[in-house]
Amino acid sequence: MARPIHDPTPELPAPSRVLAGKTALVTGAARRVGATIVRVLHGAGANVVLHYRSSGKEAAELAAELNASRQGSVKLAAGDLLDIGRHPKLVADAVAAFGALDILVNNASTFYPTPMGDITERDWDDLIGTNLKVPLFLAQAAAPALHERAGLIINLADIHGSRPLRRYPVYSLAKAGVLMLTRSLARELGPHVRVNAVAPGPVMWPEEGMDAALQAKIMQRTALKRPGSAVDVARACLFFAAEAPYVTGQILAVDGGRSIGW
Repeated sequence: MARPIHDPTPELPAPSRVLAGKTALVTGAARRVGATIVRVLHGAGANVVLHYRSSGKEAAELAAELNASRQGSVKLAAGDLLDIGRHPKLVADAVAAFGALDILVNNASTFYPTPMGDITERDWDDLIGTNLKVPLFLAQAAAPALHERAGLIINLADIHGSRPLRRYPVYSLAKAGVLMLTRSLARELGPHVRVNAVAPGPVMWPEEGMDAALQAKIMQRTALKRPGSAVDVARACLFFAAEAPYVTGQILAVDGGRSIGW
């Protein structure tokens, strides 16, 4: 039976072995979109290094769940990615855990408003750091290992990297940088490493809550008239990892058509 067109919670893809023998490092992967990306890549057969910063309990529970289905297939890696000097060790540990590194998913991010007049240097350092600086330097650290495997980098961008989100200027410009970073890395690391980005739209509301009227307004501005889900983002990552060997330097909007009906 077909799923209803309004259903915002698609199921995880059926388990497969399309990524068997591959290793993925996913940052910020203990919760929300990151955790779903881990589940989808793992369900496709990949071994996963699950990075987290402060969500140790959630990370351990997710690793235990997935290792119960395939023993030894998920390893944990903790650390503050803003400590750039630790990136080479993170990559080395991922390679040591499973023998190679095939996929890097730069998912870790911070997101909060910075209205004009209230922006601080700390806001700048944090938002630019986590959303743009970290993906660049982690990609640089991972490039040699990915080169050996004709690997892939997937950056998590945002549709607001192209159209700024009101009251979020620092976050928006950081994600704009991610779009250019993706294209630049595709040129720098080709032909051996592919680099693409997924740019979500309204796929998961902020944890602190959002006014129901505003949620409805945002949904009405999408072509599909509904929100998406973390699974939609994870499926796009799986597409790049498993079905797109001749695609690099591209940004795939997963936004229900939000960016065409602004």
